[in-house]
Amino acid sequence: QVQLAESGGGLVQAGDSLRLSCTASGRTFRINVMGWFRQAPGKEREFVAGIGWSSRSTYYADSVKGRSTISRDNAENTVYLQMNSLKPEDTAVYYCAADSGGLASVRREASYAFWGQGTQVTVSA
Repeated sequence: QVQLAESGGGLVQAGDSLRLSCTASGRTFRINVMGWFRQAPGKEREFVAGIGWSSRSTYYADSVKGRSTISRDNAENTVYLQMNSLKPEDTAVYYCAADSGGLASVRREASYAFWGQGTQVTVSA
């Protein structure tokens, strides 16, 4: 099994930046693709960003493209999400996800076998 632990969430003001981290433990050799999803109150969980093993391929939701950067450090089994110019609509619980599969369905929640517990990000106006 793979365990994922997110950190870095918090309360910030609009326009601020935040970096989320997610560290994997356990059978980490199984991990290929990693991603970030978020769920706002009353809404379904949605894709935010995804990255492949080599970091050559990255994917973003239109809502965060240009404001966010996903990266990973395979030696540390950690994936990051740098978010800039935060908006109140970015308020959500952010979840880290991982899977051994390929990037073909990186945007699909069902493509990921392993999930973290989530970290709250709140952006005040």
